[in-house]
Amino acid sequence: MASAKKKAPRQKLAPSWNSSPVVSVRPAQCDLPQSGPDDHLTKLARVWCHAIRLRDLAARVTVVWNARLVTTAGTACPRTGCIELNPLLRTFGSTQIRRTLKHETAHLIAHWRAGRRCIQTHGDEWRTACAELGIPDEPAFHELPIPRKRMARKLAYRCRHCGLTVQRVRPFAAYTACYKCCKKFTGGKYHADFLFLRIPFPPAVMRQG
Repeated sequence: MASAKKKAPRQKLAPSWNSSPVVSVRPAQCDLPQSGPDDHLTKLARVWCHAIRLRDLAARVTVVWNARLVTTAGTACPRTGCIELNPLLRTFGSTQIRRTLKHETAHLIAHWRAGRRCIQTHGDEWRTACAELGIPDEPAFHELPIPRKRMARKLAYRCRHCGLTVQRVRPFAAYTACYKCCKKFTGGKYHADFLFLRIPFPPAVMRQG
């Protein structure tokens, strides 16, 4: 069977203030770290959690590289305590890696403190955690030159209480409730009265009155 040809590294022109164009070369996949755990970064994230007296959370935190991440710098899973980082972060240096790690650790901290209470992904709880980790002005989304893939939204949901409609690329998890209603009526705690219900796509516009 003939071997497939290797693709050349993708090149992208970066803006420059002089007449000479600056070429930014995305490294070939073989030059990047492969998927797998990172003991050093795991220890670092645990130290940060210990510093703010979250020892139980610190014991659960693990950090891994995930080569399947394409458009995102990192993700955090509150249920497992696992932080996944995009190997492309290596090309931006250790400072950016630490900042992204703090960003994702703040997500774990915010959800750990909230317990079963519904919170916004980049809400007040997350911002408080960011400040404790030394990144008080952290933006919700990165501006790194990582290629973004636009995907069409083909799913629609509507809150059974307030009628708020959202369009999604991926399905909601089972029993996902409207944060706005939960915060207003139950102090942020989950309640089935505020469930998002799947509706036909594209959603019809609700008439007022």
